[in-house]
Amino acid sequence: MHDANVTVSVPPDPIARERHRVRAIGTILMEEGLLQSHDLDRIQRFATERGLQFGAAAVEMNLLRREDVDFALGRQFNYPSLPLAGAGAVAEEVIAAHNPTSELVEPLRALRNQLTYRWLNSAKRKVLAIVSPERGEGRSWLAANLATAFAQTGERTLLIDADMRHPRQHELFRIWKAAGLSALLTGRAGADVAQRIHPQLRLYVLSAGMLPPNPQELLLHPAFAVVLERCIENFDLIILDTPAATETSDAQILAAQAGSAVVLARRNHTRNAGLSATMECLTQTGVNVVGSVVSDH
Repeated sequence: MHDANVTVSVPPDPIARERHRVRAIGTILMEEGLLQSHDLDRIQRFATERGLQFGAAAVEMNLLRREDVDFALGRQFNYPSLPLAGAGAVAEEVIAAHNPTSELVEPLRALRNQLTYRWLNSAKRKVLAIVSPERGEGRSWLAANLATAFAQTGERTLLIDADMRHPRQHELFRIWKAAGLSALLTGRAGADVAQRIHPQLRLYVLSAGMLPPNPQELLLHPAFAVVLERCIENFDLIILDTPAATETSDAQILAAQAGSAVVLARRNHTRNAGLSATMECLTQTGVNVVGSVVSDH
């Protein structure tokens, strides 16, 4: 009788595991030209002597900036920090993208989590319109940061700038192509017009594109419903940025197409009458208002 082969798993030595992690971070930093190979041992010795983590030790030794460490950790854990300048840059307002560890992002994560538990996990139609009564209340800011926060959890997320009157997402995500939603709806662009923001982030943005003379007619045209349905088939979640609800009927049309909406008000800015009118309009249209947000932004 032959003895059976037995495989025994031995827990990794914690010191060896730490060295492996350091090598992984070090490799990323060396590939970016931020460290040289001879720096790794120096940093590790300093970290061991001071009881510091590798990144904190490198910063204290003035070999790296805190942003460099955050970048490397983002690469290591598929949690990237997007730059504010250069290729792949975002605007400073998209704080969830360029500084995801900031305390200012925590309320956005809380909103994301509430929406996940109260709406997304049970929703049949995973499309959400961001609506507010007037301009200057932060709809585009909330849509951009909320879409980023969802993408950071692994949800394949599409942000559509459906405000074809005063669009902003092309500025926030540094998308300067002329083609966008307006071109898609008029057959002048294909589905690939939506741009992926970062290879480690499942966030895609469809900008408004060139401003058409007939935005409301384009939203009411059957082509918009067809485009939205195709997007639903290819994404886990779609967020719509909308125009001011009290200025035109665009937001009402978009929220009705989405089926669900979050209503945003800005502290010391939004008027009660406008907010009440917006809520009443959405309710009469049969839109599921899944939450309301009061922002200081």
